Amino acid sequence: MMISRVLSRVPAFSRSYSTTASGILTVGVVGAGQMGGGIAQVAAMVGKKNVILVDSRQTQLDASVSLMDKLMKKNVEKGKLTNEEREATLGRIQKATDISQLAQADIIIEAATENEALKKSIFKDISNVAKAGAILATNTSSISITKIAAASKTPEKVIGMHFMNPVPVMQLVEIIPGLQTSDETRITTLRLAEELGKTCSLSQDMPGFIANRLLMPYINEACQALQEGIGSREDIDKTMKLGP
Repeated sequence: MMISRVLSRVPAFSRSYSTTASGILTVGVVGAGQMGGGIAQVAAMVGKKNVILVDSRQTQLDASVSLMDKLMKKNVEKGKLTNEEREATLGRIQKATDISQLAQADIIIEAATENEALKKSIFKDISNVAKAGAILATNTSSISITKIAAASKTPEKVIGMHFMNPVPVMQLVEIIPGLQTSDETRITTLRLAEELGKTCSLSQDMPGFIANRLLMPYINEACQALQEGIGSREDIDKTMKLGP
């Protein structure tokens, strides 16, 4: 199993793991933007989970589900998805503007704007409505999981679950436990990610985690290459997009 290989390379974490199901039946997603909508689609389509997609704006919820439908219709036309599967996926997604609806969720994944204060505020709110034992995950790409967890009532249930963009296409999910994240929370989250058809990497709660620590030097070198006149802006961009 991919998770077993991942865990074997991270000696700082307990390696206890079994291949049993995650036990997650209902996934809550906070934020119906590009990331939140993508997470909701994959959870419903690949994971066959019931999804509660929450956003304060009904128009954003409607636009998000409409985009999912548009993308799935294209896959139906390409033969990658049946129309019955498309309809079943949409049927598993419940839209809500009231965060209290998340009380039914086994895991709540926050996918709001990358702003620490906003995420802490959301975690404070979802802590008040989450059922006992629910996992609270954040899709942050760089903010400390431990800091976000401090805003919740159950820091042992808080974990980073960093999906790559676009979620339905990109294979990787970065899993980041905070200082107080329990082994049970980490293992259940890893199992869920695999049920969503994803491959996991496991990162310590350090600035940038793994993905952005690797990405930032690459971007910085592109700027340095432009400054040194190694190539034109267009040629550097072309090499970044089509090269290594």
